[in-house]
Amino acid sequence: MSTISIGQAVILGVVEGLTEFLPVSSTGHLKIAEGLMDIPVDDKSVVGFTAVIQVGAIAAVLLYFFRDIVRFVAAWGRGLTSAEARQSHDSKFAWWVIAATVPIVVVGLAAKPLIDGPLASLWVVAASLIGGSIVMWLAERYATFRRGEADITFKDSMLVGSSQILALLFPGFSRSGATLSTGLFLGLDRVAATRLSFFLSIPALTGAGLYELKDATDADVAPLIVGTVVSFVVAYASIAWLLRYVAKHTFNLFIGYRIVVAVVLFGLLVSGKISA
Repeated sequence: MSTISIGQAVILGVVEGLTEFLPVSSTGHLKIAEGLMDIPVDDKSVVGFTAVIQVGAIAAVLLYFFRDIVRFVAAWGRGLTSAEARQSHDSKFAWWVIAATVPIVVVGLAAKPLIDGPLASLWVVAASLIGGSIVMWLAERYATFRRGEADITFKDSMLVGSSQILALLFPGFSRSGATLSTGLFLGLDRVAATRLSFFLSIPALTGAGLYELKDATDADVAPLIVGTVVSFVVAYASIAWLLRYVAKHTFNLFIGYRIVVAVVLFGLLVSGKISA
C-alpha cells in the first residue's frame, strides 16, 4: 500500500483538475506527476486514488452544465411514458449518451489487467502523447466545422463515445483529445465537439471512480478528500476557460504542448531520472 501525503494530494488534485478536460491527457500527467514524486503508478491504492479524485472533476461538470443536464434528464423521463416526447432531440440525446458509454465499459472491464499493468508504463504515456497529437493535427487539418450541437446524431455519439477507448488503453492519448478529434472528423464545430465530450465524460468517469473506490479504501481519507476538492475547484475553472478558448482558437496550442511534454518525458526516461 502506498501512502499519499496531503501535499502530494494537492498537487495531484491540481493536475487532475487542469488536465481532465483539456486535450493533453489527465492520466498521462497524473502518472508523470506520480513518477516525479516517486509514487508507484501501478499500486492499487494509487490507481484507486487517481480514479476517485476524477469524481471531483465530474462534479465540476455537473455543476457547470447543471441546467443542460436537468433538461436532458427531464426529457428522458418524459420519453419513458410519452412516444411524442421520445422524439425530442433532448430525449434522444440522453439515450445516446447512455448507449455511447457501453463500449468503454465493456473494454474497460475486459482489458483491466492490461490497463493497470503493461499499459500503465510511462513509455506508453510518452508514445501516446505523440500519437494523440498526430490524430489531433489531422482532425484540425481536415475539419469542416459544418455542424453544430443541434445536428449531433446517434452515430456521432457512438463514434465519439467509443473513441474514449483509445485513452483508456493508451494513457497519454487523452480522452478529451480523442473525443474532440473524432467530433471534428465528423464535421462538428469545436464548441459542439467540446460540449459532447463533456457530456460523454460524466457517466464514463463517474463509473470509473465508483469502480475503483474499493482500491481507494487503502488510501488515507484526508488526502483523498483534499485531492477531490482541489480537483473540483480547478476543473470548474478549466471548463469555463476551455469553452471560451475553443470558440475562437484551434487546438494547435495543445498539440504543441503535448509534443514538448512527450519529448521531455522520453528524455527523463532515457536518462533514468524517472522510472517507467
